Amino acid sequence: MIDLATPEERDAAAGEYVLGTLNDVDRDAYAAALAHDETLLADVYAWQDRLLSLSRHAAPVAPPAALWQRLSLSVDALQAAPATTPERAREAAPQPAPTRAAPAAPRWWQRIAAWQGIGAVALAAAAFMAVLLVQRMEFGAAPARYLAVLQSPVDRSTGWVVEVEAGGRLRLVALPGAAAAGPGRALQFWTKPQGADAPTSLGLVRAGATLDLPASRLPAVGEEQLFEITLEPEQGSPIGRPTGPILYVGRSVRL
Repeated sequence: MIDLATPEERDAAAGEYVLGTLNDVDRDAYAAALAHDETLLADVYAWQDRLLSLSRHAAPVAPPAALWQRLSLSVDALQAAPATTPERAREAAPQPAPTRAAPAAPRWWQRIAAWQGIGAVALAAAAFMAVLLVQRMEFGAAPARYLAVLQSPVDRSTGWVVEVEAGGRLRLVALPGAAAAGPGRALQFWTKPQGADAPTSLGLVRAGATLDLPASRLPAVGEEQLFEITLEPEQGSPIGRPTGPILYVGRSVRL
């Protein structure tokens, strides 16, 4: 159950509500809280703005035609049935014989044109924000923060997301569908800052898991820093550098 007692928890819950990553119980509880908490409502609008602005961090990718068909059907369903939005949360209580109002204009995430403008970039942005939401944000003057989305060099599918805070911690999160190592093999996590002679191992990882470690384990923290996942022997690379194929790779951007 989400806890809205602290500013950090409230802000993180607002972001997860916008992304749609809350479970059913937490989503319903948050929607109910929106009905009487103007601060929560402001947090939701702020996260909506952040999500849309993050689309500049990735190059546009033409999505398959079938995606637009599925989105169109979803939008039609949203417009035909009541949606769980901050505005509708205020109307959750029963009302005596309400008159039929004109349908509200769909928001940007309900319009096909908006999805077409963002394309697959929005998927990458959602991955970025998912990492932000699993950690507790600090207020005041924040240290530099970086994000990297790791994609397959073969089919460009997204498998992992890296967040690192200078002087803080690094978090590596596996996304659903990330490739597993298989019997007798292991996934190894590497980083290589710009100008470094060779990559540095950050340890073995496994699909479906999250790795959390101090940023001091990295040789450096900065923009355009390389992160990658390689397929290695069960105990990891025996020579201190990658020996197997690169499964996922990406470079960091500063938030």
